[in-house]
Amino acid sequence: MSLGFLEELSWRGLVNQKTDEQLGELMHKEPFTIYCGFDPSAPSLHVGSLLPITALMRAQRSGHRPIALVGGATGMIGDPSGKSEERKLLDVETLERNVAGLRAQLRRFLDFDKGGAILVNNHDWFKGFGYLDFLRRVGKQFSVNAMLAKESVRARLEDREQGISYTEFSYMLIQAYDFLAVYEQHGCRMQIGGSDQWGNITLGIDLIRRMHGKEAYGLTMPLIMNSAGQKFGKTEKGAVWLDAERSSPYELYQFFIQTEDRDVGRFLRYYTFLEEKTIVALDETVRTAPEKREAQRVLAHEVCLLVHGEEESAKAERAAAALFSSELTALDGPAIEQVFKDAPSTAQPLAALEASVGLIDTLVLAGLCASKGAARRDIEGGGIYVNDQKVADVTRTLTRADLLAGRYVVLRKGKKSHHLLRFS
Repeated sequence: MSLGFLEELSWRGLVNQKTDEQLGELMHKEPFTIYCGFDPSAPSLHVGSLLPITALMRAQRSGHRPIALVGGATGMIGDPSGKSEERKLLDVETLERNVAGLRAQLRRFLDFDKGGAILVNNHDWFKGFGYLDFLRRVGKQFSVNAMLAKESVRARLEDREQGISYTEFSYMLIQAYDFLAVYEQHGCRMQIGGSDQWGNITLGIDLIRRMHGKEAYGLTMPLIMNSAGQKFGKTEKGAVWLDAERSSPYELYQFFIQTEDRDVGRFLRYYTFLEEKTIVALDETVRTAPEKREAQRVLAHEVCLLVHGEEESAKAERAAAALFSSELTALDGPAIEQVFKDAPSTAQPLAALEASVGLIDTLVLAGLCASKGAARRDIEGGGIYVNDQKVADVTRTLTRADLLAGRYVVLRKGKKSHHLLRFS
């Protein structure tokens, strides 16, 4: 017998809090409709969003019906949960563009046709909701005392410099009404989210109980941090996006393949659909042969496959392998650009190759060597590579035969110092 939704989340370490200890048994008796909200603060979701996305996918595969809610209304305000300062308000045009981007992405992960998943925008039920009507129907149901006790509000109130605006203070009521709306319209009895959403989820449960006398349920998953205490999905340059135009498949692959040994087992459980015995076996490879990084390769492959599909995942893997296996000649122009996106580069006219460009001069021009003498010594020491082929001849020149994809030459000094030459 296959595991139920709650049982699978549990062994994967994805249950942080739940409102009812008997929730798993209840979900075995009948299918649940489960919703999760997605914040349209950008036109793309990022890898941090993959956790709730895969949770909805697991729910659908377990026979439950998922609802993906895009916050066209709540996005106009901004959720204060987990935020230390007031968020900037988006203009309507930007918000509409973001909502459209998220809706298109979510369709790649959930089956909204035969699978019965539902995609909603909370702006649809808020656009005609008057302020006085909202206060009478929703605001009347809650005391300010209870709202002040919520962690997302309390933390901000304790910060005298930042505080919290009435707008963000009201956010929890709006999200609570979202839960009521999907309950009334679609029979949804369960909401999932990150652990910072616990207060918002329980407020929605209270609202359903007050308005209809019915029981609803909530479950939160842990907020993902890496072993260094950094919020998951962030790099020094910002978020790693699910949109290939914002973060390429290669960047996504590289992000996961660089996972630390102490994090990789956890992330395999969180972000892949591999069975427990497979993940346990990969845990063992981390313990016995960490230098092979087999678990990291599997993690990167599985996530890239999930987000971008088989073809793009294969390209990303080939590009990553080419960088360390002298197979750069197998890469096309876009792949070369992506692999060496962060490497220093120099543009030169193609005609320069006709003049027999000396490698030593080029190494100095590219800044890989401080002087011609240093370049000569590096070549003699076996530390210089052209297109990942070691150079032994100090008189070596660059010619058209060295061009990759018709216009690139990759210089390397040592193991990690690359420079991309672009000829045009």
